[in-house]
Amino acid sequence: MNRLPTLFVSHGAPTFALEPGLAGPKLNALGAALPTPTAVLIVSPHWMTRGARVGLSEQPATIHDFGGFPQPLYEITYPATGHADLARRTLDALKRAGWTAQGEEHRGLDHGAWVPLRYLYPNADVPVFQVSLPHGLDAAGAWAFGQALAPLRDEGVLVIGSGSLTHNLYEFRSGHGDDEAYATEFVAWVREAVRQGDSGRVRRTLDDAPHAQRAHPTTEHFLPLLVAAGAAGEGVRADVIDGGITHGVLSMDSFLFGAVAAPSQGN
Repeated sequence: MNRLPTLFVSHGAPTFALEPGLAGPKLNALGAALPTPTAVLIVSPHWMTRGARVGLSEQPATIHDFGGFPQPLYEITYPATGHADLARRTLDALKRAGWTAQGEEHRGLDHGAWVPLRYLYPNADVPVFQVSLPHGLDAAGAWAFGQALAPLRDEGVLVIGSGSLTHNLYEFRSGHGDDEAYATEFVAWVREAVRQGDSGRVRRTLDDAPHAQRAHPTTEHFLPLLVAAGAAGEGVRADVIDGGITHGVLSMDSFLFGAVAAPSQGN
């Protein structure tokens, strides 16, 4: 199998699992168009640890790590199998790159993992294992973490960083009608950077992009983008999968880095 591209997906609010909007069908089409991976390795901000952790479970549970949402969300399961062998090779790759890492035998999939995977692989027929996001990463550290995961791509693993291109929870909870101008301006800046393959600019997003502090009052939902881009490599261009903006402030864009012939997905 040729080396797979890497992917950043915006998982938005947990209700994305029930409300596909613009992004859901496009992720479904993307999953069908890409070569079938041996396994998916997914990094989500909803599993953050000291050092790195890698899920080793052969039957990872569906974790409903949220509260106050509609009951049907808590009834969803995503019954993908794990892939302990590739997970252990991921541990080895991280250690070789100088990261402190250990396995987690019983870790399931949090909503940052299973919500977008329900659209990418709705039949749950691709093995999945989750890798934690280490605490305390800055942009350079998240990029380096992605670089450490890159060797798994040679084994047919699809490396996914799952976060949100914009993530201001206070404004999300306050409620918005029209799309906020700051969100659209931030999204446009990032889109240009990833399309050009300007890796330095991508790494400087939280310092240089317009309205970066408002788009990301905390950084954990942006860092998975840098993990995915780092796993793709320096100067690799991305195709934009236009997911629109939900609730006025949450961009649902996704980026496919390094596709040989990416399906046409958006603007």
